[in-house]
Amino acid sequence: MIQQDRAKAGHLVLLGPTASGKSQLALALAERRRATGELVELVTVDSMQVYRGMDIGTASPTAEEMQRVPHHLVDVVDPWSEYSVAEFTQGANQALDEIQDRGGRAILVGGTALYLQALVDNLELPGRFPSVAAELEAEGDTALLYERLRQLDPAASDRIEPGNRRRIIRALEVTLGSGRNFSEFGPGLDTYPETPFRLAGLRVERPVLSERIAKRYEQQMRDGFLQEVQALAARPEGISRTAAQALGYRELLSHLAGECSQEEAVARAIDRTRQFAVKQIRWFRRDPRITWFDHTGDPQTVLDELDAFWA
Repeated sequence: MIQQDRAKAGHLVLLGPTASGKSQLALALAERRRATGELVELVTVDSMQVYRGMDIGTASPTAEEMQRVPHHLVDVVDPWSEYSVAEFTQGANQALDEIQDRGGRAILVGGTALYLQALVDNLELPGRFPSVAAELEAEGDTALLYERLRQLDPAASDRIEPGNRRRIIRALEVTLGSGRNFSEFGPGLDTYPETPFRLAGLRVERPVLSERIAKRYEQQMRDGFLQEVQALAARPEGISRTAAQALGYRELLSHLAGECSQEEAVARAIDRTRQFAVKQIRWFRRDPRITWFDHTGDPQTVLDELDAFWA
């Protein structure tokens, strides 16, 4: 029933790699539609913008932007808390239901690929088994863990790189904790069934995207990114495992610990972010349902085309 209701509403998903200009474009499209009297709200699909106090480094929408257009799933948990894809899908579904109840439509904007696919394809999500995960984390040999997964769930091991410790442990956690193979949950990430969502992707040539990433870090540092990380580091609660994965934060925390200079930290952050963008591109381009919109540096140049696509 939820999926049928969404089909009537015609929600738009605007995805793409980090720094491609998704948020800027989504805000512009929402404002254009709202100016005509249509109720449009934004749902953020970003695994790091959910954290309070991590606004500059995650390029979260500003208070002024959120006043112009309502945003959902921004600043919803504390940075010392874990946040999962299951929590995201629950929150996103609730936001979509509320928007529809008001007679509106949503633009879902973000680049966290697993979150997007879990929501768009209504994936069955396995639960968490903390005691099993803790036992697996205690094993320092990732190769040994991978071999164990290969024996227990060959299909899952085929889809996970041998060095991806986090995903290996998660697959083993589910397999051992639930009694079902990790690969049995849902149709899998390599299937693309029909969906009621309209999928639009923002695409930028890699040299342009690389430059946009570097410039965004320059601006974030001017805006007080280091001070934001200092404030997080000073909190007695610490920072959760999931929050610590945020691009740029790990590198600046390393600088604050005296392990590298500020310049080295920023350079490492830029490099890791560029690598992450390539991974996002590879993930998204497998999905044949996405209609792509190309720009050469200014996402506003595709606003009219995107507006027509959603219409």
